[in-house]
Parts: sequence; structure tokens; C-alpha cells
Amino acid sequence: MGVYIIIGVIVFLLIILVRCIKIVPQAHVFVIERLGTFQTEWSTGLHMLIPFFDRVAKQVSLKERVVDFKPQQVITKDNVTMQIDTVVFFQVTDAKRYTYGIENPMMAIENFTATTLRNIIGEMELDATLTSRDTINNKITAILDEETDRWGIKVIRVELKNILPPREIQESMEKQMKAERERREKILQAEGEKKSQVLVAEAEKESKILRAEADKRSEILKAEAEKEAMILRADAVREQKILEADGEAQAIALVQQALADSLQKLNEANPNQAVLQLKALEAFAKAADGKATKIIIPSEIQGLAGLATGLKTLTENEN
Repeated sequence: MGVYIIIGVIVFLLIILVRCIKIVPQAHVFVIERLGTFQTEWSTGLHMLIPFFDRVAKQVSLKERVVDFKPQQVITKDNVTMQIDTVVFFQVTDAKRYTYGIENPMMAIENFTATTLRNIIGEMELDATLTSRDTINNKITAILDEETDRWGIKVIRVELKNILPPREIQESMEKQMKAERERREKILQAEGEKKSQVLVAEAEKESKILRAEADKRSEILKAEAEKEAMILRADAVREQKILEADGEAQAIALVQQALADSLQKLNEANPNQAVLQLKALEAFAKAADGKATKIIIPSEIQGLAGLATGLKTLTENEN
């Protein structure tokens, strides 16, 4: 019987020993109390509690957390009621203050966020509220971070998730947006038409320039062709005249040469006066050639003509 009691005691002590061994996981802190009073903070690793004296008061996560709060009704400076829901990103930086600083940290952050949001929106008009999300986010973040520091909480970022104005304002905004879209569409269409007309005008301008340049080049080429043709014709006429002149010169030279040769032969033959007069008569006949209207006959030729008549008469008488 006594053996069983000893075994039971040993098992009980082992159970207590095992329960006193604590392993703190990564990114966590255990807050330890001894006899109901804060003793220490355990970081990551293996730890041992003192049985019946120590206890884990709170297990605190040091990870960044996100809390999505329900929409809150706020009123703008121009008396427009709207609903805004927020998202808070925060992280516990001091486990002791987080444990003992406030009873319900999440409720405190939610309510403080709502009151801060109402104060900020109450100083802004509707249009500024809808277009100043970043400004509102930064203001809420700065105020919350300062206030929650005494709770061991670091507020990293506050985001306005949705801003819901009243239905009539939404309809008015939709109409305004529709009108703005239609205006932009008309502007884009007008700009497109303008660009199209400009492009067409530029194309016509370039086409006219190209046609003018083509006509100019055509006229230049035509003028150059005519110039070359005239030069060639002039060269041909000049060469023809040169050839004709050369031919005439050669003919005259040949005639002169023939005449000179005949005179030389005549001189070599030592002609008498009658032969010379006969040659003169032949030359006179060539000079007259039936074209002159008046002919002056030298006296020597007149005598020669009489001699020729006498010779003709004598010849006839003999016959």
C-alpha cells in the first residue's frame, strides 16, 4: 500500500514539474507573476516556473496585427452625415504595459479611433473629406500612436476603408462624375478631330509640296532636255556649215588651182595676141551669163568680135 502512495506522489511531482516547464515561441513574450505581483518577462526560449508561486499572467504576441472596426457615423463641417470604417495596424512593443496598462486594449483603440475620426472630420467639409484620405490617415495615426504609447502599443498605420456619404449625395456625385466623364469624352473627341484635321492638312500640304517639287523637277528636266537638244541642233548646224564651208573652200581652191594651172600652161605655150583675145572673149561670155542688164565691152574685145565675124563670113564664102 505504501509503495502505491510513493508512486502516486512521484507521478504528481512529475506532472507538476512538467507543467512548470514553459517554452516561449518566436515573436511572443510571457508576463510572469509571482504571488500575484509582476515578476518578469520571458522572451523566446525554455523557462521554468516555481511551482505554486509563479504563473503566466499573459501571453503577448509581438507580431503586427490588423483590426477592422465597424463603420462609424461622422458629421462634416458642412453638416453632412456619413459612415466611415477604419482599419488599424498596430504592434505591441511593451508586454508589461500592454498587460497592466488597460483592461481591454482593443475596445479602447476602437473607441479612441472613433472619437478622433469624428473630431478630424468635423473640421473638414465633404469635398475635402472625400479627397483627403492620406491627410486624415496621417492625423489619426499620429494621435493614436501618441495616446496608445502608455499602453505599450505602437500604432503603425490607420486607413479609412470606406467613406459612405448619404444616398442623395452619392446620386449627386454620380451625376457630377457622369457629366465630367461626358465633358472629358467630348474634349477627347474634339482633340481627336482636331488632330485628324491637322494630320489631313499636313498630308495635303506635303502632297502639294511633293507635287510642286515633282512639277519643278519635270520642268527643269524638260528645260535641260530642250537646252541639250538646241545645243545639239546648233552643233549639228555649225558642223554642217563648217563642212559646207570646207567644201566650198576646197572647190574654190580647186578652181583657183585649175585656173592657175591653165594660166601656167598658157604662159608656157607662149600664146599670140589672137589667143589672148579669144580667152578674153570666153571670160566675157561667162561674166555676162545672160544676167547683166548692161554690159560694157572693152575695145579689144570689140575688135576681136569683128575679127570673129570676118572669119565667119570668109568661111561661109569658101563653102
